[in-house]
Amino acid sequence: MTRDTHGDAAAAADPQARTVREQQRAAVVIGGGMAGLLAARTLLARGIRVTLLEHSDRFGGTVDARMLGGLYLDSGAESFSTRSATVPALAAELGLGERIVTPDASGAWVQLPGKDLRASARPLPSSGVLGIPADPSDPAIGALLSRAGSLRAALDRVLPLGSLATRPTVSLGELVRTRMGEEVLVRLVAPVAGGVFSADPDDLDVDSVAPGLRTTMARLGSLGAAAGALRAAAPAGAAVGGLEGGIAQLRDRLVAELRTDGADLRTREQVTGLARSSTGWLVTTEHSGLTRRLPADGVVVATEGRAAVELLAPVLPALSGERPDPVPGVALVTLIVDIPELDARPRGTGVLVARGVEGIAAKALTHSTAKWAWLRDQAGPGSHVLRLSFGRVGDDPEDVGIGSPDDVLFRHALADASALLGVPIEASDVLDHDVVRWAGALPHAAVGHRERVARIRSAVTGQATSLAVTGGWLAGTGLVAVIEDARARAEELADALAHARV
Repeated sequence: MTRDTHGDAAAAADPQARTVREQQRAAVVIGGGMAGLLAARTLLARGIRVTLLEHSDRFGGTVDARMLGGLYLDSGAESFSTRSATVPALAAELGLGERIVTPDASGAWVQLPGKDLRASARPLPSSGVLGIPADPSDPAIGALLSRAGSLRAALDRVLPLGSLATRPTVSLGELVRTRMGEEVLVRLVAPVAGGVFSADPDDLDVDSVAPGLRTTMARLGSLGAAAGALRAAAPAGAAVGGLEGGIAQLRDRLVAELRTDGADLRTREQVTGLARSSTGWLVTTEHSGLTRRLPADGVVVATEGRAAVELLAPVLPALSGERPDPVPGVALVTLIVDIPELDARPRGTGVLVARGVEGIAAKALTHSTAKWAWLRDQAGPGSHVLRLSFGRVGDDPEDVGIGSPDDVLFRHALADASALLGVPIEASDVLDHDVVRWAGALPHAAVGHRERVARIRSAVTGQATSLAVTGGWLAGTGLVAVIEDARARAEELADALAHARV
């Protein structure tokens, strides 16, 4: 069964309203994650009617929350980068500006390999970017390196740059290894890259994960100076921020605003086809066994990468070879525990785990009630929220990760939290817990990523100005990148539609 859903009953009953609607451009946004929501909001602000289609039963993608142990907790992203004012500005627009908070100043630790885990855990220096130290001679850096490692890192100040600053593509791993040595890479940068991108530094395109780092290095003459300059250029305060009450409030406010402003938001709507029409595009969907065909003047594809390429390849054959490789999934185990000993915050706001730490399956632990004062106040003394994440690129399929059963992840979370925090945690200490899996949720910018993005952008804009593609698989990891790219692509589409009207 097929029906045409362009227009609505109210417009059909009112000839004047129908005329206005017929003159107004219409866009379909495919994908209801944060990129899709921001694209829809931008198009609405430009006077374009919007229908947003999401295949799952909710909006927000990896931004979500749930009630656990009487606390409303983020079950996905729980912080944002403060390298720009993008997220604070959006929060202010949505009436959440006064809820912006910074994490506890104690900072995170790094767990390094060693027979004695307590002895091989160290506070992670906060200077520089992605674990790259601004000053390798800093005693805090020296505490994490051997004498030989410190001396090797110091050579960054005098070594010639060679082609590192000018070659088309360089991995984060190669850059750090060449400038500062293997120890800085393994003991400082790799744990941060693993925690943020779930990837090895050798697999990450440095220009994608640290924009401006190489050009600043070329200008200042060393990697450390460049890392320090980028950190100093960021807005004052912590490297990340959050919202009192949780990041998922951004999603909630966006959805509420879109509905109030007249967007047609639909869940459980699977897009099965995209085709050109005489006036623009025809989007075919399946919902509860019903086939729908939606005409649109413009389309924004805001799905994950593999789905986007599969949808677009029939109309843009040049994209058929750009289907990204599968990206890692993450399993997040949240424990709410009653352990007064954790009031002392023994590992600051949490622990990043270096590869090679024996007996630890988690890649990171966030001590949420140590990190966020608002959550600490809600939980009360003695009660603590711990988030442990499992899974990263290159893990053995047999390793504990997203595919492991819930009970296996729970047992590992207890054991890993006990070892990383240095405080025994038993199942009887757990007030509540859950396991959340984010399959394919962490697209990472592999070497050559910028070139692939450029090819995709060129193929899309060169063939159809009324079509836009956005999402983390193109923009990069993190709310800042996703928001900025979604807005930019939606603005370009709105401009194209306005021009087409003339």
